[in-house]
Amino acid sequence: MTEVVEPVRVDPDTGTHQLARALSDARCSAQEFLAGLENQPRTLRIRASDVVVEFEWGQTPPDPDWTPTAAKESIPAVAEAPCPGGGVLDICSPTVGTFFRAPQPGAAPFVAEGDRVRRGQQVGIVEAMKLMIPVEAELDGQVVAVLVGDGSSVEFGERLFAVEPVANPTPTAAGQA
Repeated sequence: MTEVVEPVRVDPDTGTHQLARALSDARCSAQEFLAGLENQPRTLRIRASDVVVEFEWGQTPPDPDWTPTAAKESIPAVAEAPCPGGGVLDICSPTVGTFFRAPQPGAAPFVAEGDRVRRGQQVGIVEAMKLMIPVEAELDGQVVAVLVGDGSSVEFGERLFAVEPVANPTPTAAGQA
């Protein structure tokens, strides 16, 4: 069903207050119109002067009696999946972005091959949309391999470090004895 409502004319010299009022009136009219419909539309377009707002719904909402059920099997996290070669585990990228091994350019990396790490220790950074997201060790262990170069683009779940689990590690950082 389509209903056409005359567009609201807004004089550019009258200021933003009248435009805001016109948009508010259009919103209220749209709410009243939608409330009176038996079947919801797929598209709704509101125009006030040169401003056009369009809403589009892909499908009708789910049945209110429907309830989601839990998955029967849980899928293991990517970071916990063992690598070929024994008990070596991965530390993976938490998001898509740029991987950095050090806190700033020219600084020593957070960790290097051979360093021992503790669960929760920061081992790198992934920059995503100007956000610096810390990469943390998910287990106590020893870094066996650094799998991605500094400044490399990474994908979500991409392997960054290979870590061999150890009990009660003594943490070390790159550049420290």
